[in-house]
Amino acid sequence: MNAEAPVSHKDEHWLATGRRVFRDWRGSRPFWAGLFTLFGGVPIAYFPYADMRLGNVTIAMATTAGAGSLIIGVLLITLGFCLWFQQSMRVFAGIASILLALVSLPVSNLGGFFMGFLCSLLGGALALSWAPGVPKDEAEDADEAAAEAGAHELEYVPGPRTETDPQELPYEHAESVSFEKPDATETTAHANGGRNSAG
Repeated sequence: MNAEAPVSHKDEHWLATGRRVFRDWRGSRPFWAGLFTLFGGVPIAYFPYADMRLGNVTIAMATTAGAGSLIIGVLLITLGFCLWFQQSMRVFAGIASILLALVSLPVSNLGGFFMGFLCSLLGGALALSWAPGVPKDEAEDADEAAAEAGAHELEYVPGPRTETDPQELPYEHAESVSFEKPDATETTAHANGGRNSAG
């Protein structure tokens, strides 16, 4: 077997195939935004209904806003799934996650003891900052098209300049041009209407 021969996808182990498929699926959507938003809804909905037992003592963390905490938690979990399967709703889901995280502070035990608040806030921020990427083939085609377009652009080449017009000459060439001063006799002849002063 040649070590340099390319390995086809059919020869891959099923774990490698599943990992590759999951990586492609994760890269085409705001995966981490949905994950943090989903995890943020769990403690917000859980803590108001949780009971903690210490021996014979039962500590209940239920509050009068238990129904509100449950609604906020369920909404955050739903928004997390929407970020995974409806990428077009990412702006709405991101803003809603941030607002629900802020509302959970006074309603749900300080936002699930700040765990759900921080996760939901981070998930909403990631959802707003995420943008769909360009496939590698399309990016390479765009770069090649831009390079070809740049190669075909015509550069401006200035035409030859006449040395008789010093206004249009560059500074270094203007110094080298000399202009002859007219003769005094020619000037006098022109002043007398073409007659010489001797005549």
